[in-house]
Amino acid sequence: MSSSEKRINNLKIDPRIFTLKFGCKCNGECCHYGVYTDLKEYELIMSLKDKIIDAMDETQPKDTKVWFEEPQKDDDFESGFAVGTELYNGKCVFLDKAGLCTLQKLAVAEGKHHWDYKPVYCILFPFTVWEETFTIDDEHIDRLSHCNKKPQDDSPIYESCVEELKHFFGEEGFRQLEEFRMEYLSANKTLEKV
Repeated sequence: MSSSEKRINNLKIDPRIFTLKFGCKCNGECCHYGVYTDLKEYELIMSLKDKIIDAMDETQPKDTKVWFEEPQKDDDFESGFAVGTELYNGKCVFLDKAGLCTLQKLAVAEGKHHWDYKPVYCILFPFTVWEETFTIDDEHIDRLSHCNKKPQDDSPIYESCVEELKHFFGEEGFRQLEEFRMEYLSANKTLEKV
């Protein structure tokens, strides 16, 4: 396996995650198109539906029948199925009028980790898993009007998302990711000098 190809937790790692400059002053715009949940995440959310309804504001639908699309086969999701959230008032059903995720607010209110109820798809943005590759969600980024249009500084997104990466890969996977990052950046620095 070359230094530009690496697998961690059975996923090929796209080395662009180490160099993409990304800036966002979050207003929840990335949630305006809805998101994908794994079938297991969908089931967890539906098991909490009464609490979620109580946490929603007047811009969100309280009818659970309009929260999700039909499940679709998708091997990039742990269960093998993805379930998309529906849009309501031009945004994901779980996004409130202040641009905050009701699922995350509920977890915090219950004293849990802020991502306990949030889909991995949401936690990872602007990263995604596509065809067994951990990569940048270019398609989603390109349709946003504010996110990453004017990066705030010269730092790569990787450096801003360490918590998210550790959450997704676990401590050992993140350690391997760090090793690959150092190898990749070192090799590319050497190539720039040649």
